[in-house]
Amino acid sequence: MMQAFTGQAPEWNSNILTLPNPHFLQTWEWAQVKAAYGWKPMPFIWYDQPSTASRQPVAAAMILKRQVIRRGFAARLCVLYCPKGPLMDWSDEPLRKRVLDDLQSFAKKQGAIFLKVDPDVVLGTGIPGNEDAKEEAIGQAVTSDLKRHGWVFSSDQIQFRNTVLIDLSATEDEMLSRMKQKTRYNVRLAEKKGVTVRVGTQADLPMLYKMYAETSVRDGFVIRDEGYYKTVWEMFMEQSTVSDQPSAEPLIAEVEGQPVAAIFVFYFAGRAYYVYGMSREAHREKMPTYLLQWEAMKRAKSRGCNIYDLWGAPDEFNESDSMWGVYRFKEGLGGQVVRTLGAWDFAPNALWYKMYSEIIPRVLDVMRARGKARTQQALD
Repeated sequence: MMQAFTGQAPEWNSNILTLPNPHFLQTWEWAQVKAAYGWKPMPFIWYDQPSTASRQPVAAAMILKRQVIRRGFAARLCVLYCPKGPLMDWSDEPLRKRVLDDLQSFAKKQGAIFLKVDPDVVLGTGIPGNEDAKEEAIGQAVTSDLKRHGWVFSSDQIQFRNTVLIDLSATEDEMLSRMKQKTRYNVRLAEKKGVTVRVGTQADLPMLYKMYAETSVRDGFVIRDEGYYKTVWEMFMEQSTVSDQPSAEPLIAEVEGQPVAAIFVFYFAGRAYYVYGMSREAHREKMPTYLLQWEAMKRAKSRGCNIYDLWGAPDEFNESDSMWGVYRFKEGLGGQVVRTLGAWDFAPNALWYKMYSEIIPRVLDVMRARGKARTQQALD
């Protein structure tokens, strides 16, 4: 049976570190960020045996809860989301059934419209159709199990289903040799053209948000307000000197002391994540973004990370996908495409789920349009 976790941040993070594929979106710190924006964190844990001194965690889920309607007959309605979780050995079929059954019972008791999960269960590696593509049996087994338990593939994929991972266990020369020739050339070009990279501090955050806003307007994607990113960045930057706890740092590329591009790299459990990237029009011909990624790889390796997660790849690997241009850049860095099963929803009430699924996309379209306008106004 799932048990509510009653400890504090270090203990929660230490517990999930013992489980397969712990993710920074399942950490206590990420839950506190979401708590500041209307979500209620609800951490749960499963043990290998009843309450004894020697028991060990075998699964964990940091579930985020948000009320949808606060008044009237539907006041109990909520949505539940377990980002990049639950964490467990998904190949353990009895454990998988135990956890899914508990989560479904929990969703019903909470009056949830749905419970969304998107664990990093691998469907395969490589691009489908290519000779190096490989399918993973565990991904197919979990997909079948979810369907059998009444889960449905979600039309609302919060996180990227696919990503590109770079193996940091290789030497620096080996990592360079895996890059596309043009990427290696651009890394060297940036160095020759005087681009330098430094680690940012909290004093840089206003400048970094402004650069991120410029990037969003230029490239046509929607971002949140400055307060949200300040909360995220400060929460994880404060942990940068704490061993085994999640942390983050900005890397800033400069030309003659002028910031021209930056990325935020998050660290947890031997993995580094490239989560936010931003750049200016100035000095783009000097290829600062290439040098930033190379420096990020080297820094992650020096911090003991084995994997650098480039955070996102196309759903469909063709030029019509909106992620295609970004993917081509990431592909040049020499990583491997990893495809996961994506987000799945369990909906206790099919009618509420249908209504929610039809209405929310329209609401989000309006919110995105307003968000773009606000970002542009702030820059102006």
